[in-house]
Amino acid sequence: MKQHRIAPGAKVDLKKINPSETGDYGQDQKEKARAQEDTRVRLDKLTRLQERLYAASSQALLIILQAMDTGGKDGTIKNVMGAIDPQGCRVTSFKVPTPLELAHDFLWRVHHEVPSKGYVGIFNRSHYEDVLVTRVHGLITDKVAEQRFGLIKNFERLLAENGTTILKFFFHISKEEQRKRLEARLRDPEKRWKFNPNDLGERKLWSKYQAAYEDAISATSTEDAPWYVIPADHKWYRNYVVADVVVAALGKMKLKYPLPAGIDFEKIKIE
Repeated sequence: MKQHRIAPGAKVDLKKINPSETGDYGQDQKEKARAQEDTRVRLDKLTRLQERLYAASSQALLIILQAMDTGGKDGTIKNVMGAIDPQGCRVTSFKVPTPLELAHDFLWRVHHEVPSKGYVGIFNRSHYEDVLVTRVHGLITDKVAEQRFGLIKNFERLLAENGTTILKFFFHISKEEQRKRLEARLRDPEKRWKFNPNDLGERKLWSKYQAAYEDAISATSTEDAPWYVIPADHKWYRNYVVADVVVAALGKMKLKYPLPAGIDFEKIKIE
């Protein structure tokens, strides 16, 4: 999935990235089914690799999910991360900061949510909200945002140097696709619970959010913590790419099951 990975120092222009792209797959039902089968194969691998990660307890994986409203963060957690054993995984959703959190630096609430060795941590939104929402709504200046980009890179470098592999995904959807998804929530009684009237106000700030994402991704995609901009109008393609990237990252860890020291398994007999 190199075409979706943002190289360090690259300037991101979301207008030049087609949110309806499906890579090497066509967009008919046959191609969708082929991609879903390829995804299933990768999810099987994900299950096995995550078990090794948990057993070895020598490294960790942090997955950061960011998107515009309805972009697919929850769907990805359900359909891709569902292949992970819950006892070795923790999902953290970052909401509006509490008074206690606001009394500390913006990374304070994030650091203690980072996964321990052996675990997969999934951030549904993340510390990037503090250079996105805050900037769009004028709560911080452009200068402060630039300073925070540097602090974020240092923070992520610290995690990487201590054995945490970091993958950051931005699910890129079109404004028209967001409209369809919001309307679907309104029509479906079983989805209305997810509808938030505030989403309509945020939608009016679409261009500002796109610009803020471009700046944040351009400034903070590094070798230690790369960003992937995933075309996400087609949910099945989004799921395939995320599964592919996560499996590849776990594969690079060269994970092995640990063997208890001092035990001669050949001599053990169970009566």
